[in-house]
Amino acid sequence: MSGILKFLFIALLLTQNAYAALPQQVNGEKLPSLAPMVKETAPAVVNISTRSRVNIQQNPLFNDPFFRHFFRQSPNSQQSQPQSLGSGVVIDAEKGLVISNHHVVGKAGEITVTLKDGRELKAQLLGSDPEADVALLKVPAVGLTDIKLANSDLLEVGDFVVAIGNPFGLGQTVTSGIVSAMGRSGLGIEGYEDFIQTDASINPGNSGGALVNLRGELVGMNTAILAPGGSGGNVGIGFAIPSNMVEQIVDHLLKHGEVRRGVLGVLTQDLTPDLAQAFGIEANKGAVIARVFAESAAAEAGLQAGDVVIDINGRKVKNSADMRNRVGLLRIGEELDMKILRDGKPRQISAIIAEPKVTSIAGKKLSTKLAGAVLAQVQDPDNPEQTRVVVAEVAQGSPAWYARLRKGDYILSINRKSVNSLERLKKLTRNQPQLLLSIQRGDRAMFVLLK
Repeated sequence: MSGILKFLFIALLLTQNAYAALPQQVNGEKLPSLAPMVKETAPAVVNISTRSRVNIQQNPLFNDPFFRHFFRQSPNSQQSQPQSLGSGVVIDAEKGLVISNHHVVGKAGEITVTLKDGRELKAQLLGSDPEADVALLKVPAVGLTDIKLANSDLLEVGDFVVAIGNPFGLGQTVTSGIVSAMGRSGLGIEGYEDFIQTDASINPGNSGGALVNLRGELVGMNTAILAPGGSGGNVGIGFAIPSNMVEQIVDHLLKHGEVRRGVLGVLTQDLTPDLAQAFGIEANKGAVIARVFAESAAAEAGLQAGDVVIDINGRKVKNSADMRNRVGLLRIGEELDMKILRDGKPRQISAIIAEPKVTSIAGKKLSTKLAGAVLAQVQDPDNPEQTRVVVAEVAQGSPAWYARLRKGDYILSINRKSVNSLERLKKLTRNQPQLLLSIQRGDRAMFVLLK
């Protein structure tokens, strides 16, 4: 063995011995470690894979059986089954309830949950809320481990947190960090935003995973990262949905399979120092009522423009987005107790959350191209005085389905003319040889041509 090789061999031995000699105790005390907490918590974090059936546009010649046979093209070859991998968290082992993100499972035809021990379980989608990006699954409740939900309102900036995910089927990942900020909103990620911001690494595939405190309690569900330039990499800015919001949405999904949001009937804005001074109040947080709509729940309760809402159901209101989130998570018919400031004096006002006004029509009554769809006129959640047209239902396999319309799509225009009511929709679809629809789906907009 040459001198250089001997040197490298000895250096390797010394390095191995050095690592083996690392102390596990200092002054008789064990070194701090997250391992015991992770061992208890990690089995509740699962991997989620999904399969969706997607129609692929093909040449019209393949509609002829002769051409299908000649080119050995089967009728089902126009469909593919892309996979999506994300994470989920078991929140009730006895009932087999698993939470994840809507964007992970919302459009899946088949969902598979893989546990830490390698077991694969078929999951049923109990309900999903695209506005808050929360989905609820159910799996066979055999040998599961769950995570207890903590009160995320008690979380503070600087608290240590651990992000646990099970991405890409590679096994679990565990990263640690602190809470960087609370109540992040206005990011345009979801319709209802009240994020926990953390510097614990949250990478693609960790969506739907757990953000836990050092006691192993769930404080949030990992949802998104800030990746400049669209790189998809982590830069230490991750966002999680608070456990309290998750818990409220899960309650809705368990009872109704969806979140039935009502309306209060107000427009609000943030309370700024200038507005506080103009109103003669000392409060520095709250939501200012900018407008109250006629015949709304707010009008019946006696709210007025200029009122400052500082507390809802015993919880302080930080700003306009915070108030929108609170109202949006209440059930229709639920009572809303508000503490307001009017002319600098505190008052208590109660309102009953109202159901949005909805009218609907079968698509086939408007056009054969819309057959299979049910179109509804609903109040705009952000402006109850205005209405929008939404696709309320779509029958699978119908003309509307094959035209790529989906439940929840908002129809913005037809043949380049804006649509905000069913009457307008009827007028624009009458005797039209083709319909060019501009639709909004979540945070995306697209055109759909119906011939």
